[in-house]
Amino acid sequence: MSYPRLELNGKVAVVIGGTSGIGLAIAKGMAEAGADVVPTSRRQDQVEAAAKEIENRGRRSIRVTSDVSDRASLRNVLDESLKAFGKVDVLVNSAGRTKRAPTLDFTEEDWNSILDTNLTGTLRAAQVFGRHMLERESGSIINIASLSTFVALYEVAAYSASKAAVASLTKSLAIEWSQKGVRVNAIAPGVFRTPLNEKLLDETERGREFLLRTPMKRFGNVEELAGAAIFLASDAASFVSGEILTVDGGFLASGVNQ
Repeated sequence: MSYPRLELNGKVAVVIGGTSGIGLAIAKGMAEAGADVVPTSRRQDQVEAAAKEIENRGRRSIRVTSDVSDRASLRNVLDESLKAFGKVDVLVNSAGRTKRAPTLDFTEEDWNSILDTNLTGTLRAAQVFGRHMLERESGSIINIASLSTFVALYEVAAYSASKAAVASLTKSLAIEWSQKGVRVNAIAPGVFRTPLNEKLLDETERGREFLLRTPMKRFGNVEELAGAAIFLASDAASFVSGEILTVDGGFLASGVNQ
């Protein structure tokens, strides 16, 4: 008996929010696993740089911007991807935003903005690309959840609510679309070091608490998320749908660590 392989040769992946941080690491990892990759976000300069990273790995890419608040821009990414490659096999929803503030004083404007990007933006992209995948009866959608999908993080209630809802949306889409050949899963990253959060992680009590709660006693490198994404995108995960795959160094298992 032959088993589905853990590779992406011949697949085309679109990574929304794929030009920096977690999204870029996943985009580069998928290219190294054999996929042609379209990393897209709002800034043209970042799209250009990310596409060059894909091409430097011997894979094909295109340069097209997107905004998850603008459904037409997402349709344009799909249209341009189809012109270039004829199909999209994999969608990664990695665009996101957050803001820390006491919930008592959190404005509705900020609340709505965060939910529109993190939750409704994920839905918009899933609808646009999901329709194409359902027509082909084949595809894999990977959403980005969070530790705050499962546990509360102090003073980021809007972000936490949005990421809990992303997990619920992931499961809802999985039960609607899996029978038609489209698998829907999510990755829940733990605490990963990025240029944006280095100061928080290294110089604050919040950062020290994150480290204390992580049994591996270190923060993740964003490249360590690529393997989970490659697995979920590959045929090796052909019977995996509705799963929230946590990559967190043991954070969610953490109780008493000493």
